[in-house]
Amino acid sequence: MKFERIAAYPDVNLPKRATKGAAGYDFECAIDTTCPAHKITLIPTGIKAQIDSGYYLQLAVRSSTPKKKGLILANGIGIVDEDYYNNPDNEGHIMFQVYNITDNDVTISAGERIGQGTFIKYMMTDDDVAEGLRTGGFGSTDMNVLLDAIFNPDSLKDADFIQYMNNREGIAP
Repeated sequence: MKFERIAAYPDVNLPKRATKGAAGYDFECAIDTTCPAHKITLIPTGIKAQIDSGYYLQLAVRSSTPKKKGLILANGIGIVDEDYYNNPDNEGHIMFQVYNITDNDVTISAGERIGQGTFIKYMMTDDDVAEGLRTGGFGSTDMNVLLDAIFNPDSLKDADFIQYMNNREGIAP
């Protein structure tokens, strides 16, 4: 397993552990990023991860981030699968999807530590039959529409939700 820089961000720092006993690798924000009040924002890191088979990279915001910045991970935890690496949409760019719980815009500066990633082993059932291949990058499962509905219900129109559900169930519009 290893971290690499994506082509668009050749000068970002690779994630590293702060201490010998730390489980997580600290990720930094790649560019100055403003997180509007009560909105979801993707914070770019400029990093991708080559992950061994049977592992995933779990993302979490730093423990001080909610209190100091008012930012939480919009989906609770982030999961970066091994097949996200070098995907055709975004080269496997790891981004932190945060929700700003404050009434004010929050700016994260380039180089500021925003979150941590921990490599975690997982297991599969004996009768697992997954054969699909990744065809996209971040949000390729259409979850962004659902997350927006949860955190910004006024922004979601009935037609958007119907389209989301139809796509999810494989129903043509």
